[in-house]
Amino acid sequence: MVKMSAGKWVVEVLRSQGVRYVYGVVGSAFLEIMDAMYGLEDIQYVGTRHEQGAGFMALGYAHATGRPGVCLVTNGPGATNLVTPVAGAQVTHAPMVAMIGGISTEHMGRGSFQEVDHVGVFRPVAKASVMAPNAGRIPDTLLHAFRVASSGKMGPVVVDIPRDIQNEMEVEADEGMLGPVRQSQASAGDPALLRRAAEVLRDAKFPVIVAGGGVKWGRAHEEVVALAEALAAPMVASYGRVDSIPNDERLYVGMLGRAGAPEAAELVQQADVVLALGTRLSHFTTFYDNRFIPREAKIVQVEIDEEELGRNHPVEVGILGDVGAVSRALLELVRELGAPPGGEARLGEAAKLRRKRRERLDGEGPRAGKILKPQEVYHVLRRIYPADALTVIEAGAASGYAYDRLDFNRPYSLTSPLDLGCIGISYPMALGVKMGCPDRPVISINGDGGFLMNVQEMETAVRWNIPVVAIVMNNDSWGSEKAYQKFFYGERYIEADITNPRLDKLMDLFGGKGFYASDERELTEAMSEALASGGPSLIEVPVDPDELPYPARAADVLKDKQPTAG
Repeated sequence: MVKMSAGKWVVEVLRSQGVRYVYGVVGSAFLEIMDAMYGLEDIQYVGTRHEQGAGFMALGYAHATGRPGVCLVTNGPGATNLVTPVAGAQVTHAPMVAMIGGISTEHMGRGSFQEVDHVGVFRPVAKASVMAPNAGRIPDTLLHAFRVASSGKMGPVVVDIPRDIQNEMEVEADEGMLGPVRQSQASAGDPALLRRAAEVLRDAKFPVIVAGGGVKWGRAHEEVVALAEALAAPMVASYGRVDSIPNDERLYVGMLGRAGAPEAAELVQQADVVLALGTRLSHFTTFYDNRFIPREAKIVQVEIDEEELGRNHPVEVGILGDVGAVSRALLELVRELGAPPGGEARLGEAAKLRRKRRERLDGEGPRAGKILKPQEVYHVLRRIYPADALTVIEAGAASGYAYDRLDFNRPYSLTSPLDLGCIGISYPMALGVKMGCPDRPVISINGDGGFLMNVQEMETAVRWNIPVVAIVMNNDSWGSEKAYQKFFYGERYIEADITNPRLDKLMDLFGGKGFYASDERELTEAMSEALASGGPSLIEVPVDPDELPYPARAADVLKDKQPTAG
């Protein structure tokens, strides 16, 4: 047993888990913890300009490394500012440990200054939300938080540490408990269900694989590609998981669902068996109907969360397990039982649709003398993008084009808000991605509206010298919302149009490097200089305000209306 201050126990637990950065805004409710970090080089507190930015940076770090991102904020408004990032970790299944310096236990329940029921606030949006009951329980409470965050279907755990128990100077606990927490077992699934799945695949005429987030978090792309090759089964990605499979694989066609490739939808409509690997077949992948997944298709679903099996679509076979382990087991059974016939025809169909998609994208080049459309910006980016870049995009009209229009030939190189649909997330999340992967270029793709939501984190980027390249496509509007007003409300625009400062000059004022690119040549030169600058940079690209995507949820939101504009 060892005695040390409660604040030092917190820091020692973090160090035992390999935590390099703790993100937040300095607050008086956790100074004992911060003081215990003073002078340490292996763990640092990264002060941001808003707790939301801190949470998104922790989220980006988690996505980049696969390890829990960590943040530490003060009680009350500091905590409530963290709700959206915690929700973002929950819906993207990212490991996160969010610590809150809570009010003193003697003041609880009395309406004290900045008193908020932190545990209750976060319970609906976190995997777990708990309070350390006393100083002696701080180490095991935090260790359990890391264990829960990084096991099974990963997610955020929120830990409230009351201020008074942090201040205890002689806390006795077992130092032997410190060390890496137990990881989940990589289950290969039920053998009987695996054999049944292999039989369904053997008897298929046109099997198609839908690869989801489980492939990415399980680092299982090699196993999935090997299984696809054995089956001669073309592959698509679920919504937002376009990097789960290297895009240059010959059987990969594109992303399914909202903002996806129409060629991917055309492919899946031919399927009589859909092998859903590590995907919930959720809202923006399938819209819970049969516009993408054929009604008659048999579904074999592999998920690490039993509750998701058959939740959104009825399944022929549902297998609870790790995608990589299940794919390896299925591969052995396919070799034993045989692959479905007709492989050459499926290979030919995949090749045809890959060519069709490339021809479509190649036809979107910039028009001379015209303001760039978002599609044309991506046409230029595909040519000049670093092959090893990590990309972070936010929700929104201009950013959403990226899913279908950028090439992710290296697996696990895209981070996005997924089903949270959060704008303002890309830039701070990209800072966390860069801190997790300092040796790779990181590019943040934004719309103008979203970028200004967390624009203050440019100061964090400059102060910490985080060399992220931010691309901001500026159409002076809330594009996704304006699209609804355009197509369904007779172009009666209400607060859809906004104004912005010159964002490149704003980056200059913060101390970074700003660029303004209005055509292909300027964008090419700006990207080259930004990547070489060695510090934070921003490229503002004005884009056509009239180029708006047709709303993806039009049928759901406006069932009784007809389009009023082309």
